[in-house]
Amino acid sequence: MKADFTRWLPAIAKNRTTALKVAGVACLGGLAFGPAAVAAPVTSGPHAGAVAAIDLATGKNRQGATVESGLTTGSATGKVPTGKPGKDKLIPHGVEGAQSRIPLDDEQLANAKAIVKTAKKTGVGERGAVIGVATSLQESKLYNLGHLGAYNDHDSQGLFQQRPSSGWGTPEEITDPEYSSRAFFEALKNVHGWEDLPLTTAAQTVQYSAFPYAYAQWEEQAADIVQQLW
Repeated sequence: MKADFTRWLPAIAKNRTTALKVAGVACLGGLAFGPAAVAAPVTSGPHAGAVAAIDLATGKNRQGATVESGLTTGSATGKVPTGKPGKDKLIPHGVEGAQSRIPLDDEQLANAKAIVKTAKKTGVGERGAVIGVATSLQESKLYNLGHLGAYNDHDSQGLFQQRPSSGWGTPEEITDPEYSSRAFFEALKNVHGWEDLPLTTAAQTVQYSAFPYAYAQWEEQAADIVQQLW
């Protein structure tokens, strides 16, 4: 499938080395197969191991306490910072359903910056960046995850939990934030009319997740992150 997937992408530099810090957390609510146009069926929810990993990724321990972090993207003031995109570009269709929000540490913020930077390079603009950040918030809570053994969802790894066996790239490539972001955005650009789709539909068409509606809950926080970093 790697040969098939390369048709979706321009030439991408290979053999990049990345010092991958395995954070010891995983978000297994989504499963990134290859680029796909057919949504997977909805299932009842993540298995018990995934729930524990998601709690760790969101900063919760077994008692439900939250861990302090270096940055909390938070409250919208209603004012657009000078030179930053407004919500009309970031969330042109409004959010769908209840929204989730988590604090971000320095590692997560650095990964968000990498996604936004690659969104600019690939030409998907502010809206594409919001879709990318929201997708990573759902898939990995913006942690660049290596293989997590028993907690791993098949062979999914990286910011977008992409799978080498589905043609996304080698483990080294998909745990490179720039490569994985570029792979995601180039696949997104091949989704017809993605700019006009609801965020969760656009993300799901790329990711082919078992939880296709889970992406929607991160749209507001993703928009705030992109607005700050754009």
